[in-house]
Amino acid sequence: MADSPPDVSVGALAINVDIPEPLQWNDTRRDVEYVLTTLNVRLLPDGRLAAKAYGRPVAGGRGGYTSFRVPDRPDLAELVAAAADQAARLWAAHRDLT
Repeated sequence: MADSPPDVSVGALAINVDIPEPLQWNDTRRDVEYVLTTLNVRLLPDGRLAAKAYGRPVAGGRGGYTSFRVPDRPDLAELVAAAADQAARLWAAHRDLT
């Protein structure tokens, strides 16, 4: 008889999602304007999704790692949901540790 798998506690599930150019937006923090190009999407313990946006300064150079709120827009909500669904398919099809 095979041993039972150990109890596993997963603390966080997070994915990074590129924001397609037509969906990107600008926001300002500390007098620096950013173009938001990436989402970090987390699966919360209760099954809901949470997302923060990240990007780069419009004027160029390197900005700090600053998060921004994701606007309440249907196109962005669809992107987050599609990314979560795709991540679930990829995780389900994993091929073990290499």
